Amino acid sequence: MADCRSAVTAQADTAGAAGLAAVALLVAGTFFMENLDATVITPAIPQMARSFAVRPVDLNSGVSAYMLTLGIFIPVSGWVADRFGARKVFAAAISVFTLASLVCGLAQTLPEFVLVRILQGIGGAMMVPVGRLVVLRVTPKDRLIQAIATLTWPALVAPVLGPPLGGLIADQAGWRWIFYLNLPLGLIAFAVALALIPDSRSESRLPFDWVGFLLAGSALFCLLYVAELLGRPEIAWLEAAALAVAGLVLLAIGVRHLKRVARPVVDLSSLRAPTFAVTIWGGSLFRMGLSAIPFLLPVMFQIGFGYDAFEAGTMLMAVFVGNLVMKPMTTPVLRRFGFRPVLVVNGLLNAAAIASCAVITKDMSMPTICAILFVGGMTRSMQFTALNTLAFADIPEKAMSAANTLFSAAFQLATGLGVALGAIAWRIGEVVGTPVVSPALPFRIAFLLVATVALIGVWDSAMLDPAAGERVSSPPRKRPFTIR
Repeated sequence: MADCRSAVTAQADTAGAAGLAAVALLVAGTFFMENLDATVITPAIPQMARSFAVRPVDLNSGVSAYMLTLGIFIPVSGWVADRFGARKVFAAAISVFTLASLVCGLAQTLPEFVLVRILQGIGGAMMVPVGRLVVLRVTPKDRLIQAIATLTWPALVAPVLGPPLGGLIADQAGWRWIFYLNLPLGLIAFAVALALIPDSRSESRLPFDWVGFLLAGSALFCLLYVAELLGRPEIAWLEAAALAVAGLVLLAIGVRHLKRVARPVVDLSSLRAPTFAVTIWGGSLFRMGLSAIPFLLPVMFQIGFGYDAFEAGTMLMAVFVGNLVMKPMTTPVLRRFGFRPVLVVNGLLNAAAIASCAVITKDMSMPTICAILFVGGMTRSMQFTALNTLAFADIPEKAMSAANTLFSAAFQLATGLGVALGAIAWRIGEVVGTPVVSPALPFRIAFLLVATVALIGVWDSAMLDPAAGERVSSPPRKRPFTIR
């Protein structure tokens, strides 16, 4: 009889782990679609410009429209999921994103394309935060590391795979297939979401904070647009400065409003938890550095070393491999050493890996260059997963939706500002260095500046309690998977 009970318990535990893994993989797949679409069209811009009979620089509006829409509508995601149910919102977001992908591929003019990219951004703004919220709600704290590790790979892999994949598809099949490939993935994800995602929602019908939404959305729009302007080859400094001031003023007014109103669209109370706060402040600096590297490396390989666009993008595969190799080691390492030691030591290694990019030269052997990028991929994968897991370690179930919304908004802002950080560091490098002497010199200075920003972000982690995140890093208990 005891053996029978043990067998039943083992089967229930296996079924529970499989159910959690299935939900996490589904959400990760949708994350991959959303993250990939932010970067994959960049190498196809010249081909798209010819199709629309416009200049390649005019396509910036299509790229920025998607990113800016994400920033505006992410603050709404938590309220929408609580009001209408996670399953309905997540499935609807997949539908909107997939349909918009189809229409993007069919677009005949630039205005049509920009409008549909806005629609696609609305779908993405609901899909990613609500998907993460679903995983957080169905996953016990002691299984959170594995679940978050599954969710983090799209954000690490998509920026690396996007440019070379986009260039390959555009060359072999035409730029429209970049969007058509989302159709089968979206249809499968929609069907699985309806079958598997729990239909959780808030019992109370909270009023919508329109003032908070307008202030938070406008602030994010301004700041993300500044990031987009700073990432362009020719920077409109006056416009960027004006938008930066407007964004910071709106953000200050918005924070004041969010602290005073009873039911804010973005609840800031989660920042009282040190484990959550460290992932917003120091974690944002890390994510800025992480986002700057896929921007700086291909440009250095092309301008500094004379590689073509595809060769430059392919070099980043070493980063991708490092991400994959580290992924299975993340959970054992965090369980063995705990969050604070891993975040501090690995954070220092990550900053060193970024700084090591400054020593890459055109004459350096290919294995050595790949080894530097590989180690960088490993450290960023570990830091990314550890921070994203720790964020929700001490957040109670009832506050999970609000914390997830705030985390998603900060994540999007840090990612956008990361490209701006890379661009500004490069400009500073051009002023301090002398490109005539060495075309790669400004990039070397840029990598050192970005490494310094990532290093500053480690300070927050060093201030954590030694026991931070113990509820998450303890071994998982046996329990069945249930749809709530």
